Amino acid sequence: MSNDRHVPVMLQRCLDMLAPALERPGAVVVDCTLGLGGHSEALLKRFPEVRLVALDRDKEALRLSGERLAPYGERATLVHAVYDELPEVLDRLGIPKVDGVLFDLGVSSMQLDEADRGFAYAQDAPLDMRMDQSTGIGAAEVLNTYPPGELVRILRAYGEEKQAKRIVSAIVREREKEPFTTSARLVELIRDALPQAAKRTGGNPAKRTFQALRIEVNHELDSVERAIPAAVKALAVGGRVAVLSYQSLEDRIVKQVFAAGAATTAPPGLPVVPEKYQPRLKLLTRGAELPTEEEVAENRRAAPARLRGAERIREDVL
Repeated sequence: MSNDRHVPVMLQRCLDMLAPALERPGAVVVDCTLGLGGHSEALLKRFPEVRLVALDRDKEALRLSGERLAPYGERATLVHAVYDELPEVLDRLGIPKVDGVLFDLGVSSMQLDEADRGFAYAQDAPLDMRMDQSTGIGAAEVLNTYPPGELVRILRAYGEEKQAKRIVSAIVREREKEPFTTSARLVELIRDALPQAAKRTGGNPAKRTFQALRIEVNHELDSVERAIPAAVKALAVGGRVAVLSYQSLEDRIVKQVFAAGAATTAPPGLPVVPEKYQPRLKLLTRGAELPTEEEVAENRRAAPARLRGAERIREDVL
């Protein structure tokens, strides 16, 4: 499989956002979502002095990226880990603080393009969806074993699917006849279950259900909720974090963490705000930045991307 078809999303903007922090001597940057290594390679190229630590839960991604980043030798340290394990990884490597952190959330191009992973609703494949295939349960087991009420909750919470009850009723009816194993059968069931009006908007009608299953299987939102505050905590003063999100649930978490860090925590009415109540972060984006039309034309997967950034402006004061 070649790396050349993978175009990293909003690459130039991410590099520019992190640049003031990574041009410092001895800078360390963490790519929390290595994938096929596009962002990591660009970071190593643009900042020749920087040391990179890159995380991924997918062993195949680590193998392919390892080949791609081999020319950079000891400047790149690749680690098999989920991004919310960032504090443990840095501790193990003896790195107290970092200068930059990059997150490119969601599914990697490799996972979408490898048909047998079951992420894409456009191809028939085993219903797996695990980003790390060495652990946890796959999407088929979720569909075949979860109680109906739990499936409805997942589709509503993680897929923002308004027709969750209707889809789950159909799933429960079908799984009693025969357990689910492949994606095509699920896509067909969703098409049949939805009213005509619901099929007319928003692309493939299976999209929201597949997103919900993927988030559940990989505990993605739980990981994001832990990882973003951990990244902020790991930043040295002057360090920067950039986060690419692809759906509103993730973007909301990032927005809330950054907003809380950029706000004063002082009780109202204080004439002078003591140091411990001062903001720890400065926001680097006004709202979320969107990809340009040119970027979307070049890489359709960039279309839903939302970029937010923040700079660490002071230490936590206990």
